[in-house]
Amino acid sequence: MRKRTKAREFALQILYQMDITRDTPEDALDNFWSAHSAEEIESALKEFASKLVKGAVLHLAEIDKKISQYATNWQLKRMAVVDRNIMRMGCFELIYCEDIPPKVSINEAVDLAKKFSGIEAGKFVNAILDKVKIEKEGAG
Repeated sequence: MRKRTKAREFALQILYQMDITRDTPEDALDNFWSAHSAEEIESALKEFASKLVKGAVLHLAEIDKKISQYATNWQLKRMAVVDRNIMRMGCFELIYCEDIPPKVSINEAVDLAKKFSGIEAGKFVNAILDKVKIEKEGAG
């Protein structure tokens, strides 16, 4: 598994934990890395996962507004916690991470949805993130 793919999995787990426990990003990150200390995770993976978590949380209101805008007939609070957090992370990458090609961000998010949620979730995540990408390209 590629390093950034693994870091995205970590970030998803941390965002999921935060959604359930309402921990701060700092507490959630500290708890997660402490719980995985025996794995000797590379610092680059930790840094990228932390960037995704902190970025998604920092821009949460804007990101959730985007997701809600394109998820017609779906309320954010009614979405599966995993799907919601995959889309938050994907939106953060699409909007704020200029160094990551949009296609990569969307493909990674779809793969996460297929792995941790289901095939239909992959289609849903793809549709929402594709609309975010198109909007950004139109604005840029």
